Amino acid sequence: MLYIVSTPIGNLADITLRAIEVLKTVDLIACEDTRHTKILLDHYAIKTPTTSFFQHNRFTKGEYLLKLLKEGKNVALVSDAGTPGILDPGYNLINLAITNSIPMTLIPGPTALINGLVLSGKPAYKFIFEGFLPNKPIARRNRLKELSKLEHTIILYESCHRILDTLSAIQEIWPGKDVAICRELTKKFEETLRAKPETIIEHLKTHSYKGEFVVII
Repeated sequence: MLYIVSTPIGNLADITLRAIEVLKTVDLIACEDTRHTKILLDHYAIKTPTTSFFQHNRFTKGEYLLKLLKEGKNVALVSDAGTPGILDPGYNLINLAITNSIPMTLIPGPTALINGLVLSGKPAYKFIFEGFLPNKPIARRNRLKELSKLEHTIILYESCHRILDTLSAIQEIWPGKDVAICRELTKKFEETLRAKPETIIEHLKTHSYKGEFVVII
């Protein structure tokens, strides 16, 4: 069985009892970053062996994990945070298992995009998760123009290095539009800002910040 295990996005207490049980009883845990996952495993005294499964080894390691699954081993798949398969190489292993008729199940848990959507107060009955916008400014603005034609709430992920540029582009494409941004979700310094992009930009310029943001338009 392939167990797709959701793990906390910040606060280690957000793991489920079922996730702990699975991680303790499987034969192997496939981690996006074994060093990162070790913090969680040590916290809950989980001694199960781990192996790396990340973007650059996803094909070779995927075949290795598939071999173990075909031999009857139970493997847990975890990402650095949240639910595997969303913007991480877990997608590749999940599809490899599907192609080879390997049974699987998802152990539900935190997902940053849903946390951000609910905290934003924006309509949640119809939304689009866009993930990360293109790196290049022109491509970023063009994609935002396409998204502006939709009658959906838009959810984006953004890095601390690009958040100001992305907010400026949103201000240009959606003049006067209120947005929400969330950072440090579930952690001590969790913050959700709901305002026009220019107001949020001024706030961020006078405060230190790091990590990734969830942006809701």
